[in-house]
Amino acid sequence: MDLTWKRIPLTLRRPFRTATALRTTKETLWLTLRHGDLEGWGEAVPVDTYGQTLATAEAALPAIAGYLHSIRDIPERGTDQEAIVDSLIRIVPTERATIAAVDAAIHDLMGKALHVPVWQWLELNPATLPPTSFTIGIDDIETIRDKVFDAAEFPILKVKLGTSNDEQILETVRQAAPHKTLRVDANTSWPDAELIERARMLARWNVEFVEQPVAAPNLDGLRRIKTAGILPVIADESCVTPADVSGLSDCVDGINIKMSKCGGITEARKMIRLARQAGLKVMLGCMIESSLGISAAAHLGPMVDYLDLDGHLLLAADPFSGVGGQGGRLTLTDRPGLGMSTA
Repeated sequence: MDLTWKRIPLTLRRPFRTATALRTTKETLWLTLRHGDLEGWGEAVPVDTYGQTLATAEAALPAIAGYLHSIRDIPERGTDQEAIVDSLIRIVPTERATIAAVDAAIHDLMGKALHVPVWQWLELNPATLPPTSFTIGIDDIETIRDKVFDAAEFPILKVKLGTSNDEQILETVRQAAPHKTLRVDANTSWPDAELIERARMLARWNVEFVEQPVAAPNLDGLRRIKTAGILPVIADESCVTPADVSGLSDCVDGINIKMSKCGGITEARKMIRLARQAGLKVMLGCMIESSLGISAAAHLGPMVDYLDLDGHLLLAADPFSGVGGQGGRLTLTDRPGLGMSTA
């Protein structure tokens, strides 16, 4: 199998701000894996939070390409795919986003070789995908109100918080969307002394759950919020790979799995199984990325409770197509593999 790659420039429709970052553009990597006449595609979305950048991804790719070139046949069984991912993690252990893209490309190839979509190969039913949330980034109050109105078709909004006027933001969103489901992502911004007070504030605005309100290592803070029983708490930055799941069972109510954090479809499936064994809910999340990257996660959608797969919906133009949908409901095609094409 032969691997090539190139950068993809992405531009956002609006500036996107969280408690920790502000973005107007982003670059990702489009990976193409060739075997005979078939091509498999994947998107690498390096996450600087975990020490991954485009530069580190591109530096790791020659070693990955060398390993993949030694594989003569497309893997046909899950155990073969797990062995490949395990080998890639040993070769480049810090480049999970790049491994995720390779894993997606292999799944794409496998589906095309078998003439079935990935969801069918995984024995899943795309009709059971949960609805996705749509993210409202931090901004001034008037712009936030405009964003909520612009997101009228989405029944679930995820509101980014982490400012001095968080309650005003929530009040604005709730007034503009009185009947919608609201979720909050605090992006590690809550101080220890205010955890319970802030959880109660969210509950007053009928928020469904809060995602990662404290710093990643602060499991005690997560545990305090869960024990208080005010509203459910979901781990994001505290849950990166399968090794993190079991230690969170008494700290949170659920976990947020992202392909770029964990290493792709194969590792995400492990995390889902571990979460179920621990009695945890599961959300599939994303970064700012095109629908190529979103598609890899979406094919696992029937396995989880919540979707937050809106990264491609934040773009001014998506260079790929194949993930459809409206009204917050994503749809997957019947085309083989991930079902993606260039827009």
